[in-house]
Amino acid sequence: MNYFEVFGLERKLGIDAAALQRRFYELSRQSHPDFHQAAPAEEQARILDASARLNAAYRALRDPIARVEYLVRLEEGRETKEGDTVKPKAPPELLAEMFEIQEALQEARAGGLDEAARETLSAQRERLVARREAEEARITGELSAAWDAAAERAKALASFKAALATRAYLRTVIDDLTEVLEATDVAHHRH
Repeated sequence: MNYFEVFGLERKLGIDAAALQRRFYELSRQSHPDFHQAAPAEEQARILDASARLNAAYRALRDPIARVEYLVRLEEGRETKEGDTVKPKAPPELLAEMFEIQEALQEARAGGLDEAARETLSAQRERLVARREAEEARITGELSAAWDAAAERAKALASFKAALATRAYLRTVIDDLTEVLEATDVAHHRH
C-alpha cells in the first residue's frame, strides 16, 4: 500500500492539507499502539507497523515538495530513497551558469575573501535563494497542476525530475556559499 492509498487518496498532488491532517488524526486514533496494549503480540506488531507507515505517509504527503519527490519515486517503481542509484543531474545550462560561482568559491576557500568578492558572493547567494524558491513554487504550482491534469504522465514526470534536480543543485551551491561566507565572516570579524 503506497502513501496515497494509506489515506484513501488518488495519486494526485493537489491535496487539501487540512483534510489530510484530519484524516491523519482519525487514522492515528485507530492505529495508535497505546490503544491496543491488550491485543496479542502479533496484533500489536501489525498495529505498530501500521502506525509507523501512517506517520511516514503523513510526513511525505503533508509537505508539497516531499510529496512530489515521493510521487516520482513511486512512479519509478521504488517507494523509498533506497535503490536510487542514479543521482539527478542538474541541467547543463545551470552547470555552465554556476561555473563562475564555483571558481569564486574555490578562491575563497584557498585564500579568503576581500570585501568586494564577499559582497558579490553574498548577492549571488541571495539571487540563487530566490531562484530556488521560484523553482519550488513552479514544482508545487504549475508542474503539480499539470500532473493532476496530465494525460501524458511520462512528460510530467520528466519535468518533475528536471525541476527537482535543479532545486537540489541550487540548494547545494547555496549551502556552499553560506558555508564560505560564514567562515570568512568569522575570520573577517577577528581582525
